[in-house]
Amino acid sequence: MPSAVIELKRDCQATQVPYGGVQVLPAGSRVRITQSLGGSYTVTTEQGAMMRIEANNADALGLAPDAKQAQAAEAGPVPFSEKLVWDRLKTVFDPEIPVNIVDLGLVYACQITPAETGGHKIEIKMSMTAPGCGMGDVLRADIERKLSQLPEVRQVHAEIVFDPPWTPTRMSDAAKLQLGLDLDPGSPFPVYR
Repeated sequence: MPSAVIELKRDCQATQVPYGGVQVLPAGSRVRITQSLGGSYTVTTEQGAMMRIEANNADALGLAPDAKQAQAAEAGPVPFSEKLVWDRLKTVFDPEIPVNIVDLGLVYACQITPAETGGHKIEIKMSMTAPGCGMGDVLRADIERKLSQLPEVRQVHAEIVFDPPWTPTRMSDAAKLQLGLDLDPGSPFPVYR
């Protein structure tokens, strides 16, 4: 069911999906929210363009900041753990697909080592669903920003790789189920139910 048309309350910055270019949507622009996951909003404009609006611009959509994030901040720091890193990675979403990057199988490696200055250094190797996707830098920045906010994390580096190439077979069973996909074990190509 499509969401209601929203008129932007003020000018706001938005990222073109899937190209990655940034532009300003002027106040009064009319958009529909198609996805609201991971603290950002994917919208379509009246001209049919798909755009991503960050959480810090929620007020331009007439929305309050994400209550879950505010509650987590109020709860105080959580001890560092590898599980905490993976849980945070699961808050990064592809703006076109309502599945997080971990369940999509985009995270190829997560290495946590001691940082020279104490604390932890995290290195992520990830891929994209398509090599030409312009959202790579946006998702990489999301990862680096979100992981840098974890306690005791001193350095984060996310790298986009294309070897091996991503295929839908890398997706978790939950993601396949959510997207209505069946995968023949011998084929990398999805069959939609």
